[in-house]
Amino acid sequence: MTLFRRHFPGDRRRPALALHCMMGSGAGWGPIAEGLGGRVDLHALDLPGHGRSPRLAAIAPGEIMATTLTAARAEAERLAAGSADHRVDLLGHSFGAVAALALAVVDPARVRSLTLIEPVMFAALPAPARDPDGLLAALERFEAAGDRAGATAAFLRYWDGPDLNAVPPLTRDQLIAQMAAVRDTMPDIYHDRAGILAPGGLERLSAAVMFITGASSPPVIAEIAAALAARLPDVGRATVPGAGHMAPLTRPATVAELIAVNLDRA
Repeated sequence: MTLFRRHFPGDRRRPALALHCMMGSGAGWGPIAEGLGGRVDLHALDLPGHGRSPRLAAIAPGEIMATTLTAARAEAERLAAGSADHRVDLLGHSFGAVAALALAVVDPARVRSLTLIEPVMFAALPAPARDPDGLLAALERFEAAGDRAGATAAFLRYWDGPDLNAVPPLTRDQLIAQMAAVRDTMPDIYHDRAGILAPGGLERLSAAVMFITGASSPPVIAEIAAALAARLPDVGRATVPGAGHMAPLTRPATVAELIAVNLDRA
């Protein structure tokens, strides 16, 4: 599958690749790119079934992560070939941050810096601590009852997204359809189906890493960041005051400033 690529022009000597959250699109990186003022040449992929990437009539187990990782790796290789040092800066938000982390583990030599905004890598925590607010259990109940709309509404509500009943009908239908992609990623984020957390993988990352979390996000997000940071050799952490999970959209200027700090570290 070929994923749609968006381009926010900047310094071509320093390419960057960005991966968005579930139920979003690469367009969400536009305000971030504006805040960065062209210091990187930013490319953003639309995840499978999102934005202007192809829709999925059916989803094979593991397809969302596998397709995203394959496309992101190919894009990173393409961008690195034209960079000053054959590396790229990686940015990711939510599931996109998990995919960016997976890419960094698979190909660490190609990564100059890695900025992870609210990575939802629940598998980094001990099993009993992975669903403290009961989100996964609630989604499973809705799915078992065949209530995809209820599952979508619960997912959006937990992650500070829009009220499903308040959006236009076409948007509502699209969000409900995208819930199948969300469900496919659950084994990746709750059980590390992709093997991101295998012993030695994170420890090999020499790139400058930064975790950005919203001060109003569920506490488990900060716990995930702490667990991942403990295994990384060069890491910083930052919090966006007054922001929740959707900080890149609600506080793009602040998030861009923090990304710039990590870019300066690389």
